[in-house]
Amino acid sequence: MATLAQPQAPAWPRAVLFDLLTALLDSWTVWNAAAGSVAQGRAWRAAYLRRTYGCGAYVGYEQLVREAAAEVGLPAAAPLALEAAWDTLTPWDGARELLQALRPHCRLAVVTNCSERLGQRAATRLGIDCDTVVTSETAGFYKPDPRPYRLALQRLGVAAHQAAFVAGSGYDLFGTAAVGLRTFWHNRVGLALPEGAPAPAAQAATLAPALAWLRGGQD
Repeated sequence: MATLAQPQAPAWPRAVLFDLLTALLDSWTVWNAAAGSVAQGRAWRAAYLRRTYGCGAYVGYEQLVREAAAEVGLPAAAPLALEAAWDTLTPWDGARELLQALRPHCRLAVVTNCSERLGQRAATRLGIDCDTVVTSETAGFYKPDPRPYRLALQRLGVAAHQAAFVAGSGYDLFGTAAVGLRTFWHNRVGLALPEGAPAPAAQAATLAPALAWLRGGQD
């Protein structure tokens, strides 16, 4: 007599790595407020991203933020206002709930393009302890260089194929593809995929679908 096949248990990854300042935290609002408008904030952020994603080896995060502000015509007061508001960074809706749901099943890590000082401060805004926080300053390189992702995996003791990544920027996809990390893109503000970037395994404008995708390894 044939027996019914038992349903398979959810295929949780051993670890989930997260971008911090765009995937989990709403840094857009803080940048825009420091710039004085959404348009100026977007331009400033774009200039900053070009610097971080283009320089590779670590250059002081705060320096790049100041240089980007000057490039788009913002006063020196704007970077000061950004740092003054740093401790008001707020998790996106669903971010804490996602981390809490994953905690019993997976190790958690943050991999962020930030200085050690500001990266650790931002991570406390999550209200949930991660197993490791890797900043570009500590890794010595900015994402999407593979080294920050690999340092996080090394600290966790997990291979890339046993983990997954939740990105906030399409530029992360260059790095996660090089490392072999399945990637969910939390594309909150509807950015275009950067030219030449590999497509994510999944993407959404909110974090709501991420848990089911992580639980089943869905494409």
